[in-house]
Amino acid sequence: MNATITLKQLHTMPLSDVAKLDGAALADLQQQANAALERAKSAKEFLDGAIARKYGDLIKQLRQQSGKDFGTVRFTDGNVQVVSDLPKRPQWDQKKLEGVVERIKSSGEDAREFVEISYRVSERKFNAWPSQIRSAFEGARTVKPGKPTFKLAVSVEKQEAA
Repeated sequence: MNATITLKQLHTMPLSDVAKLDGAALADLQQQANAALERAKSAKEFLDGAIARKYGDLIKQLRQQSGKDFGTVRFTDGNVQVVSDLPKRPQWDQKKLEGVVERIKSSGEDAREFVEISYRVSERKFNAWPSQIRSAFEGARTVKPGKPTFKLAVSVEKQEAA
């Protein structure tokens, strides 16, 4: 059994030494890292809320003065340069777009000049299809690996008396 290692110690260790740790030590480090990540996310969210409260009205006023609903505004607070970006995230109603594309096609135009058209197949649906339908689509399908994930959990086993 390895002595408990802290995240601070982990950063100073070679990867090869970390890989030699037993499963329980790795599980403990993973739990420590997950807890630290959650604390950091919570702190960032809290801090972002405080910054938004401090500068929100000024940022809104600066956007209105510049005639922008979205985008970047900059100002200084003492010797601090404050940059606020409010990105635009348009969302499109897929059914309505489909209707527009059909009207474009029926007028003889190439809809791809106006919109990007993509096709997706749900993996769950693909696997449920009969083999003759699946085989028609298999040539268009490539499976690539995602990023592996690992979750370690120490099981509590009852030790028998010797």
